[in-house]
Amino acid sequence: MSLYKIFPFLTWLPLVKKTWKDDLIAGITGTVIVIPQAVAFAMIAGLPPIYGFYTAMITPIIAALFGSSYHLISGPTTTGSIVVFSIISKFVTPESDLQAFISLAILLSFMAGILKLLMGLVKMGKLVNFVSYTVVIGFSAGAGILIAFKQLKHVFGVNVPQGSSFYEIVSYIFSHIKETNLYVFSVALTTLLLALLIKKIKYFSKLNMLLAMILGSVLAILLGGDIHNIETIGNVPSNLPPFRVPNFNFEDMRMLTSGAITLALIGLVEAVSISRVIAMSSHQKLNNNQEFVSQGLTNIISSFFSSYVSSGSFSRSGVNYQAGAKTPLAAIFSAVGLLLVVLFFASYASYLAKPAMGGIILLVGYNLIDFKRIKQIIKSSKREFLVLIVTLLGTLFLELETALFLGIFISLFFYLDKTSNPNIAVVGKNIENKFINIIRDKTSKESPQIKMIRIDGSIYFGAVDGISKYFTDLYDKNEQKHLLILANGINFIDIAGAEWLSQEVLKWRSRGGGIYFVGLKLISQDVLKKGGFIKLIGEENFFKDKHTAIATIYKKLDKEVCATCTVKIFEECRLKV
Repeated sequence: MSLYKIFPFLTWLPLVKKTWKDDLIAGITGTVIVIPQAVAFAMIAGLPPIYGFYTAMITPIIAALFGSSYHLISGPTTTGSIVVFSIISKFVTPESDLQAFISLAILLSFMAGILKLLMGLVKMGKLVNFVSYTVVIGFSAGAGILIAFKQLKHVFGVNVPQGSSFYEIVSYIFSHIKETNLYVFSVALTTLLLALLIKKIKYFSKLNMLLAMILGSVLAILLGGDIHNIETIGNVPSNLPPFRVPNFNFEDMRMLTSGAITLALIGLVEAVSISRVIAMSSHQKLNNNQEFVSQGLTNIISSFFSSYVSSGSFSRSGVNYQAGAKTPLAAIFSAVGLLLVVLFFASYASYLAKPAMGGIILLVGYNLIDFKRIKQIIKSSKREFLVLIVTLLGTLFLELETALFLGIFISLFFYLDKTSNPNIAVVGKNIENKFINIIRDKTSKESPQIKMIRIDGSIYFGAVDGISKYFTDLYDKNEQKHLLILANGINFIDIAGAEWLSQEVLKWRSRGGGIYFVGLKLISQDVLKKGGFIKLIGEENFFKDKHTAIATIYKKLDKEVCATCTVKIFEECRLKV
């Protein structure tokens, strides 16, 4: 194994001599962007703000050194934060025992990191391909709504019981709406409106959340602050992330296992998906397995520095790329910049008002709902829409891990259902002498002795039953003894498919005919050759083109039938009869 695979940063390190200025500018931009997000995400996770800073300081550096993407920025994320809170709050809440909650959050990060690393080492990078984009869209939308509703207690100043479900939050807010603290509500609403307004100002658009949060907190002070029960986030320690070994308690690890699996899967889907989106513009070649390893190492190492779970951030990665970052050095600059801010300006963070943060988190939650993609899904596919709805509603009313796996299961079920019933078209020749699906052209005609079909799909264990029924009907209801399969659309054939196919060939052969193949891909012939099935079927029955196949089959036809045939769609028919 080369050093470049063990230490991926060796590939881009020589570039920084020319790119460091661009990376520095992008890094400074990233520092400014991450400040409000780190505080907001920590609050979503039920942790003190400093843990959001710790995570945003450590994780980007490790991910930059070991990741494959030049523009992905790792750190605390919205979905990761809400999943962390959802998992741990089943056992302990921040209000009941904050230190225990923090300890479990750090242990959960370590466990998720181990799972990510193992998946990368055994090269399971393709696993994320089985999580459909619709599931991600539905989960993100559900998480966005859930995040927004969990902040309503800070927006309305209503004391919603800790750990309430989505339904309980809605019910409680509705029944206690008269108890709304108008001062708190004014700060939250003003902060939200300011964030939306500043977003429209060209030179300040990227700073909209930070500026809105500061201005909202100033408004809270002007309105009287504590006098009107407008809470602040409290003291933020001004120190570097402390080294601390996670509490490896076996019982804690056992109860967090399912949650760690969920976090690992969500985190990897986030990181790889974001990398792919940016790579479409940057044209960078990515390595999914390396990204798995990187995310695993990031979570493992950072957990020893008081950080909770992290993944790729879409907003910060997008800003990083748009700000002109050329190498992962930009992520390192961003992390160092945040470190300096925490060391010298942390005391000012204690003045941030919780209603202001609530207003910002409402915007964060709203931005997680991809209305454009949702509209596309609704218009394009009923099945995809069902996957979307099940995942979204599951996120709101079930455990988050249950919702995610339910969405994945239904998505895979629809995929398997579709592939288990491959499209099979009957092919004829039209008036222009072209082979075509007879349904598409009324002038197309079939030969009375050769049945031609095209199979669009793989012949594997899941599809054998459906294809077998089609072939049985074909055998029983048609007089043609010879079947020519246009096999260009067959991607692969497994053992079950090969076994069935060889038996079908023998059946057609028993009544004086046969089955023939045109254009079957080499990869589709692999199992047939290695399993000895191709000898049973007959190597002479595989052809590269239709004309050679038809010329060969023609010699086996009943010439008496040919003599009375009025169709004569093949050249051989017209030349020799």
